[in-house]
Amino acid sequence: MVFQENFLQLVWKYQYFDKNDLKSTLGIPLSIKKIGFHNFHEGPDFLEAQVDIGKLTYYGNVEIHLKSSDWHAHEHQSDERYESVILHVVYEHDREIKHPDGTPIPTLELKGKIFLDVLRNYERLISGHQNILCSETLGEVSDILKFSMLEKALVERFIEKSQSVRKLLADNMGDWEETTYQWLFQCFGFKTNSKAMLLLAKSIPYKLIKKHANHPGIVEALLLGQAGLLENNNPDEYTLFLRREFNFYKTKYQLPQTLFHTDWKFMGVRPGNFPSVRIVQLSHILCKSPNLLSTILSASNTMESMKGIFLKEVPPYWTHHYAPAKTSQRKLSKHLSPQTLHLLAINFVVPLWFAYGKYIDEQEWQDKCFDFLQALPGEENFIIKRFKDINWPASTAFDTQGMIGLHNNYCIQKKCLECKIGQNLLRPSAKQVT
Repeated sequence: MVFQENFLQLVWKYQYFDKNDLKSTLGIPLSIKKIGFHNFHEGPDFLEAQVDIGKLTYYGNVEIHLKSSDWHAHEHQSDERYESVILHVVYEHDREIKHPDGTPIPTLELKGKIFLDVLRNYERLISGHQNILCSETLGEVSDILKFSMLEKALVERFIEKSQSVRKLLADNMGDWEETTYQWLFQCFGFKTNSKAMLLLAKSIPYKLIKKHANHPGIVEALLLGQAGLLENNNPDEYTLFLRREFNFYKTKYQLPQTLFHTDWKFMGVRPGNFPSVRIVQLSHILCKSPNLLSTILSASNTMESMKGIFLKEVPPYWTHHYAPAKTSQRKLSKHLSPQTLHLLAINFVVPLWFAYGKYIDEQEWQDKCFDFLQALPGEENFIIKRFKDINWPASTAFDTQGMIGLHNNYCIQKKCLECKIGQNLLRPSAKQVT
């Protein structure tokens, strides 16, 4: 059977092998007292282990390899971190390995000792052809364990997103207001135009937007002009007004032109989602909430509080135009759609709460994120459908966000051995363990 080194690490971690009459490859009796702590960083695989070999007790680290010769293949012989290894655990012993002083490193060969159930379960798991490898055996896993893995995947997803916020914070020299402003723009791009939206926010300092918050027309002109979306061969009266305002303030504030019409993606995007429409919506949200960070932090974990932040009406002009001087054949909504509001709450507000909580080291912000997501209905997309098709339906945004993290970071990367569900499915029968 072909398997990876991480499978052997799991076998050692959970002791899925016959420990009766264990001996080293030199024939010396061996007894495992402490398996050690799994090390997910550089260095030996398990730290602070305890092993009796012969009449001596050894304290130190354990290294796992498929073959003994992998020690040299990985160049551990020249790495002083591996001098403290007291036991080399391998599937196949094909070479004697020694410490720098010439003494042999005690080696335990697992070939022929791993529980047959574990090997069969592993083969059954990795031989799946579905996007989710455990599809056929998922019914064997308890709901409690599945929920626990969803929570783990969700926290990891939060951490990943919060790192994006923290990177913006570092770029902004610790300015949370500017960071929140830029994060809002990036999230308002909804993947398709997120990079361009972030560049737009970086091209106009938030303090300039707040300075003109009482004049939404000026804010519209600043944002649309900086976005390169005011150029039109047949401008109408309102577009000419926006151009005049933008040219005046661009000169006054010496704003660099960093974006052009070609930087934005319109193909495959509905008119209501065009970047020009989103930018206008943003301008009115910012004008109504000039202290963006405090507004977001003080919001309660209900959709009603989110509506108070994001449901700002745009002027009548924008209900009939999807871009400056571009008339829409159908009337556009004055407000963000419920779906857009839902996505903003999940992808903008929650990661910001989580990142802020991490920054000030207060657990209550993580709890607030969990409570909020559990009160929201789940999203619908192809990932959630995949889980639904294998009889794992989602009911809340907590479930769906966890499933997205689980799917992207574990399932499609086939990291079953790092997943609690995959690990559970490898367990041997109680009969074999005894």
